Amino acid sequence: MQLPEWAMRGRGGWRWTGAERPSFAETPGPGQESVWDFPRPPRVEADARQVVVRLGGTVIADTTAALRVLETASPPTFYLPPSDVRMELLRPSPGMSRCEWKGEARYWSVRTQEGERVEQVAWSYPEPFPDFAELRDYVAFYPQRVDCVLGGETVRAQEGGFYAGWITSGLVGPFKGDPGSSGW
Repeated sequence: MQLPEWAMRGRGGWRWTGAERPSFAETPGPGQESVWDFPRPPRVEADARQVVVRLGGTVIADTTAALRVLETASPPTFYLPPSDVRMELLRPSPGMSRCEWKGEARYWSVRTQEGERVEQVAWSYPEPFPDFAELRDYVAFYPQRVDCVLGGETVRAQEGGFYAGWITSGLVGPFKGDPGSSGW
């Protein structure tokens, strides 16, 4: 498959690739990972920890079959199989975005049976680039907009409105999206 020009341009714009940590990176402690050791291009790996996504009292997703995407400088993003997401609560949301690695994303809003509604709470890749085909139709959620729990730990949201990494006690940064990170 020939990648679009916008993807090729985006792929060439990164200095940090996970091959070395910058001097400002935190040193991980026992049982921790540094986001500066994550690769670019990103890597997809299975994660068997339980993931639960809620809006108020409604469970939107519950799985032990998540895929996490690891990319230099960013906390992992978790993609959940649609079979473990209550897709009947999701509605297509306007807008799209592009990732130079994964392709074009579509967005989802959620509406609970109690009437709670949150716009652009999640996204998915209906036609990902071939290197990320395993993400097809998997759903990723913004921890800024819903409650996300990973392995029993409540996830902290990555700074900024665009990024959707899941920060836990097992990660050290600094993280893309933090103040002053726009030049990374």
